[in-house]
Amino acid sequence: MISGARGDNPAEPARPRLESAATRRQLERVKTETPAVAPETAAAPESAGAPETAAAEPREAPAGPASGGEATIARYEEIRRFTEALCKPLAIEDYVVQTMTDVSPTKWHLAHVTWFFETFILREHAPGYRPFHPDFAYLFNSYYLQAGERHCRDQRGYISRPTVAEVYEYRSYVDAAMQALLDDADDERRASVVPLLEVGLNHEQQHQELLLTDIKHVLSVNPLRPAYRERVEAPAARPCALEWVHFEEGLHWIGHDGDGFCYDNEEPRHRHFLNEFLLANRPVTNGEYLAFMADGGYERGELWLSEGWATVRERGWSEPFYWEKRDGRWTVFTLAGLRELDEDAPLAHISYFEADAYARWAGARLPTEQEWEVAARTVPIHGNFVESGALHPVGAPTAEGAFAEEDACVADGGERPLLQMYGDVWEWTRSQYSPYPGYEPAPGAIGEY
Repeated sequence: MISGARGDNPAEPARPRLESAATRRQLERVKTETPAVAPETAAAPESAGAPETAAAEPREAPAGPASGGEATIARYEEIRRFTEALCKPLAIEDYVVQTMTDVSPTKWHLAHVTWFFETFILREHAPGYRPFHPDFAYLFNSYYLQAGERHCRDQRGYISRPTVAEVYEYRSYVDAAMQALLDDADDERRASVVPLLEVGLNHEQQHQELLLTDIKHVLSVNPLRPAYRERVEAPAARPCALEWVHFEEGLHWIGHDGDGFCYDNEEPRHRHFLNEFLLANRPVTNGEYLAFMADGGYERGELWLSEGWATVRERGWSEPFYWEKRDGRWTVFTLAGLRELDEDAPLAHISYFEADAYARWAGARLPTEQEWEVAARTVPIHGNFVESGALHPVGAPTAEGAFAEEDACVADGGERPLLQMYGDVWEWTRSQYSPYPGYEPAPGAIGEY
């Protein structure tokens, strides 16, 4: 979720959450969808030149960051296989298309995450390691200035060679070298490698999400509107009534608490004072955003920040990204192809400007990052993640249909719990992306991540 996550941004824009204008407290939230898939096997398509593997049972995405060096090492192969499993529904032609600067070809993602392990672990910690290809460091570096020169970001789609098959060979070559390094490393070397390995694994998981958001855009601009894969039906659930959850004022700890993995920009942990605020119990829905549109939301300049209004006029915005009106009915493009808009599902794929304008129209505001973090820590981490296979946001769960028992409109004692704080979509906040007080980047190129 955008308000709480401080890492690579998704390739597609997200949505808002609000606060009451009368009391300057929270109202609703809008999120971008979090891609999810449960592949049938861990093997990539043979047409892509992937190494042959035995058929595997349906498997879930790797769990969250593990604790301890041995557990981290054990996760390496699983996460690498899962990336290739995400490519299983693709045709070979899908791997090389770049539809805009913010979209990278699937082939580039597969190679870039491999370059990360080669550059930051193997070249530094594996004695005698020889890179797979001398020019791959130039082709597949993203933005790391200290790691050397790199190919233009907006020209990644020009790279027809190396072939997809050669990129899979590159992955296998690096995987074998990583396994040899981890098998042979003594305790001292392993202690230096494991923290970098954990960063690399989380980096690859970020690109698993980016791979899907990017291929979604690639397929969306195709006039045939092809699907990435068939739709997985989610349990039907009408959204709970919009209610407010109150949070008292106080001094709160913000940032990583030392338990498990974190990126360096989630540190150092520091104190932050918050006034009391109210947060909506669920995301803004498509139906609620339709009401904003019907009330002239895209024609009323007073609702928009000045730069946002200029963008609306310049680009001709009139609806969220991926929405399309056909025969008088709204449809939305998904990874399962074009489908009728579900008015009960969380809103997704709007820009910060749209999120802010909707909040103002609703008499509210977006929350700050600190407010979101304080609220999020009060609920367990569960929701519509990769394991569900939905690949699309679903309506807020109710007492009749949910991801877990605690996902109900009314909890024990009559309290209104926060729903869908995790999964489904990313969330906008009103906070700019700035370092925490006392932040210092790690030395070297890894500090640029």
